[in-house]
Amino acid sequence: MKKGNVAALLPIGVFLVLYLGLGILFEYGMGISMGFYNIPIVVIFLIALLVACFQNRKLPFDDKLAIMGRGIGDKTIVTMILIFMAAGVFVGTVGRDSAESVAYLMLSVIPAEFSVAVLFVVSCFVSISMGTSVGTITLITPIAVAVSAASGFSLPLCVGSVMGGAMFGDNLSFISDTTIAACQGQGCKMQDKFRENFKIALPAAIVTLVLILVLSLGSDISGTVQNDYNLLELIPYLIVLVGGILGINVFVVLLLGILSGSIIVVAEGAVAATDLLGNMGTGAAGMFETTMVAVLVSAICALIRENGGFVALLNGIKRVFKGRKGGQLGMGLLVGAMDIATANNTVAIVMANPIAHEMAETYDISRRKTASLLDTFSCVFQGVIPYGAQMLVAISACAELGFSVTAFQIMPFLFYPFFLLLSSLAFIFLVPDNRGYEPDHAAFEEEVLEVAEEA
Repeated sequence: MKKGNVAALLPIGVFLVLYLGLGILFEYGMGISMGFYNIPIVVIFLIALLVACFQNRKLPFDDKLAIMGRGIGDKTIVTMILIFMAAGVFVGTVGRDSAESVAYLMLSVIPAEFSVAVLFVVSCFVSISMGTSVGTITLITPIAVAVSAASGFSLPLCVGSVMGGAMFGDNLSFISDTTIAACQGQGCKMQDKFRENFKIALPAAIVTLVLILVLSLGSDISGTVQNDYNLLELIPYLIVLVGGILGINVFVVLLLGILSGSIIVVAEGAVAATDLLGNMGTGAAGMFETTMVAVLVSAICALIRENGGFVALLNGIKRVFKGRKGGQLGMGLLVGAMDIATANNTVAIVMANPIAHEMAETYDISRRKTASLLDTFSCVFQGVIPYGAQMLVAISACAELGFSVTAFQIMPFLFYPFFLLLSSLAFIFLVPDNRGYEPDHAAFEEEVLEVAEEA
């Protein structure tokens, strides 16, 4: 084993202590609503970066800047940032009205006793199309409240079904922050990661749906939920979804989605042509924090790697987790721990990416498997923690409509995240993975050329 430097991991420790400590203080000590999300995460990362800069005094500051520059300028980081921006423009262009239309269409044609199952299925589809679990929960939870009030189904069951479906799409969507971060961080094609994930997510979704149907058919319900709907605006989402599955370049897919969405919303009169660019800008601006997190984390990780922190962490992991299966479990627990500490699955993946990349090479784990594990386990933990944005947004949406429900009332009905965890463990320990780690030949060639030029 190469000798590592445990002290080089101090910036990560500083970030976790500050963010988790202040989050707990704000949320539970001071009673601030959405306490974790009132903390400027960019500022906390800047403090962590400052700590990293003060380490290794033998290295001149100019050299540290050069190291950070190489980390930020890595092809995967640049690609990740550009995809974040394009996805933000897409969401800003097409809006989110079509999500409600899908729900109301299905509720109008399917018998009332299947309405909770409809909520789950609609949430799955909407979150895959939109690429955001929080956005899906924001849109569909009010419908879940209406379904509960009209039919008599338990409100926690309805809300838990929406949250489960939202995490299904968050895990699989081609324009989800988590998918973008995991795939670009591991140098994996999105369609490869989708296929790997789908094999894990589909069994969990089917078992969840069956359980919801069993609970629903045993309930005495009545009433219906009716509302207007318009499905034309769904076309851009379908273009992105189908294009991603077919393996078309993600930038081409997003540009087609933006173009078709622009034509539809303007032709329908949903958005004035003069406002369209403004909406695009707003969508892109919504990705600012995620983009800055990617930039700062890549800079911090570059310094940590230079100072031997990742070698020390990897040596510790190898002592605990043995073999390829153990390495896969270690990856899952690593990103899960990051998610528990940050309450943000995208940030957790961005932080775990460089460590997981080293682990993939050490344990001979394929890139697609690594990306899938990072995304899946982060969604498992994010989907159940009581202080996550998904849970807090769902509770807030209910409260705004005059209905009180707590996180601990909803958690027993979060069937999908729990089944996703079981499915993930089954695929790690029971299903063989014959494809090992694939070297990044392009990156290796670039490194050889750089060494040759320096020589």
